[in-house]
Amino acid sequence: MRLNNKRDKGYANMEDKTVEKKIIELYQARDEYAIEMTDDHYGSFSRNLSFRILSSHEDAEECVNDSYMKLWDTIPPVVPESLKAYLGRIVRNISLSLFRKKKAQKRDDASVLLSELEDCIPADNNVEQALEHKQLVQYIERWLKEEKEENKKLFILRYWYGESLGELSGRFHISERKAADRLYRMRKRLKDYLQREGVSV
Repeated sequence: MRLNNKRDKGYANMEDKTVEKKIIELYQARDEYAIEMTDDHYGSFSRNLSFRILSSHEDAEECVNDSYMKLWDTIPPVVPESLKAYLGRIVRNISLSLFRKKKAQKRDDASVLLSELEDCIPADNNVEQALEHKQLVQYIERWLKEEKEENKKLFILRYWYGESLGELSGRFHISERKAADRLYRMRKRLKDYLQREGVSV
């Protein structure tokens, strides 16, 4: 798909929500500039998210491009409440799909993340399918609201953005072992919460 060459410098000074609204309007109008704007504002975010799963810049670039096409195909009719969150979910799913196809032989960070979460979500679905289940997502969001702010950030950075224990250690000024221990305790609390809510795990 060829992108238009036009550039609107005015977007640079807009608030994030205003920019998101404008980009969504471009998709709805079937204006190919929407893809260029998406890459300008969310390209780094998307590539970093994909790279954390795939550990390959080339594969990450492929997944991000596929994600932009998925945005083009789904908006409209979809009107995401948060374009960044919607794009992030698409990038994550496409990256995980490619990760599974490649059947990496070594346990890298992505497979570790999956195995960690499989301990506390329903066993009859794989992780990516279960997390997409609307009701389960709502349970997790409600559970997170009961956690301390720092724990929320720790959990989201680990299991949404795929940050390594080393990165979390530096960000929160704690040892990797302490970060792993806190995440383990959080997964146990999540499992207990889901069981109390009647979710079979």
